[in-house]
Amino acid sequence: MSQKTPQSSYTGPIVVDPLTRIEGHLRIEVEVENGRVANARSTGTLFRGLETILKNRDPRDVQHFTQRICGVCTYVHGLASTRALDNACYNADNSFHIPANATYIRNLVLGMQQIHDHVVHFYHLHALDFVDVTSALKADPEKAAKLSESMSPRPCKVDDLKAVQARLKAFVQSGQLGPFTNAYCLGGHPAYHLEPEANLIATAHYLEALHMQCEMARGTAGFGGKNPHPQFLVHGGVTCYEALTDKRIKEFEDILKKSVKFVNEVYLPDLLLVGSAYKDWAGIGGTTNFMTMGEFPQAGEEFDLSTRWMKPGVIYKRDLSKIEAFDPAKIKEHIAHSWYDGDWAKAPYEESTDPKFTRMGDTDRYSWLKAPRYNDTSTETGPLAAVLVNYAKGHEDFKPLVDKVLGALGAKPAALFSTLGRTAARAIQCAATAKHTTEMLEQFKENIKTDKKIVIDRPVPKESQGVGIVEAPRGGLSHWMVIKNGRVENFQAVVPTTWNLGPRDGFGKLGPCEEALINTPVADPKRPVEILRTVHRFDPCIACAVHVIDGQTNEVHEFKVL
Repeated sequence: MSQKTPQSSYTGPIVVDPLTRIEGHLRIEVEVENGRVANARSTGTLFRGLETILKNRDPRDVQHFTQRICGVCTYVHGLASTRALDNACYNADNSFHIPANATYIRNLVLGMQQIHDHVVHFYHLHALDFVDVTSALKADPEKAAKLSESMSPRPCKVDDLKAVQARLKAFVQSGQLGPFTNAYCLGGHPAYHLEPEANLIATAHYLEALHMQCEMARGTAGFGGKNPHPQFLVHGGVTCYEALTDKRIKEFEDILKKSVKFVNEVYLPDLLLVGSAYKDWAGIGGTTNFMTMGEFPQAGEEFDLSTRWMKPGVIYKRDLSKIEAFDPAKIKEHIAHSWYDGDWAKAPYEESTDPKFTRMGDTDRYSWLKAPRYNDTSTETGPLAAVLVNYAKGHEDFKPLVDKVLGALGAKPAALFSTLGRTAARAIQCAATAKHTTEMLEQFKENIKTDKKIVIDRPVPKESQGVGIVEAPRGGLSHWMVIKNGRVENFQAVVPTTWNLGPRDGFGKLGPCEEALINTPVADPKRPVEILRTVHRFDPCIACAVHVIDGQTNEVHEFKVL
């Protein structure tokens, strides 16, 4: 049964630094008034300067560097850089297209990577914001099994749930809670609402998902050569001739079938299980504008975004009746409140990356992240934006899933504009992508009966520019490459985390995450799990202790959080 998130009477600042269960280094500062967030700042505290490293390099080498931007979503950066070079070739010679098999193989690896990332995020990066793991010790395994089977066609064995309880009890008694150590739910928190049986089911599936993510990683490595940092991408196509063999295809297909089954019979039911207990979060954490770049190009049409299976588009002011076409030319990045030299807003092709740090805690220049804007508007990107656009367009794979989830939760489409909506959208996008990846695999198998080509050899243009656009699991990703004398003259990566977690822009507009935190209730300022719920939902790309400063006593509370 859904309950209302409690609220304290606290007034003062809360600083979460570093915010964990993400990748990288993130600091969140909020001002709380009477138990609700009144102001927020999102601070990226790590400077890497990859754009500077890439200058004057061979454009064909760029994807090997950009895959190291992130240790999780390595492939999407490699794909974006490769697409940027392909696009530069197309801009120099409109006859340039990669082979159909290359498009299929790139898409299949991306599909598996998307499924993998969504499952890992829901269970291992986000679940502990809603699931009280130790409460599972109080559960009745027989009742939990019946609850699980009421939501999924998959049988649930009582003995399996008892085994999970036994493992969890051993963790507790040893004082070492393994992967659950230091979660806010341990020791009780008024903002957690799941019943013990639901917590037991979620905990069991958390552990099962650890094994599933290994399987999914094997799936991407089957065609990609390795994971992370796959090695099959190349300008003009792919190099994995093994992907044309029956053996390799069968390996990928078997893993894909297991993954699809897990998504439909475990992930989606768990989403509804958690969502039904936290329906009040359908009114917390919303933003206003949304942008998605689309994904999974058609063979021979890889440079036409409008033909992608997952459609691109832009929504302003939550108006689902009007979907504007996405145009990369409307993207600019602002640095007015970032630690860079200058005060400009420029298109990525024209940008520079010149660091100029002031101080931590500065309320003017306060982040290493730039502030990307679409048409001078702060826009959220990611699964929610993709689901909203494709739902509004009546997409045959997205709309039925959205209607099913909303119907099960007894919610209207307006509920999607929230933290709970983001959580639901990720599962919806995962299920839709799983279905489409299965269909793409069949198309690929049919195509290779008469076509074995996977790469073409084209020289790098002496002068050109190109953009590689990928709808990554976190959202719209674009790599922008300027080539001069056959070398990289300028390179910029505009990533989903920059879109969502970036600071204010030159107009003073808050970034999407900052906007989403406004009016969030906080029950316990020393354990601000409500802040984590919204920030984690954006899936920022960080790690290990949280510091919370009491604004009245200036006392620093230190505790770890998983």
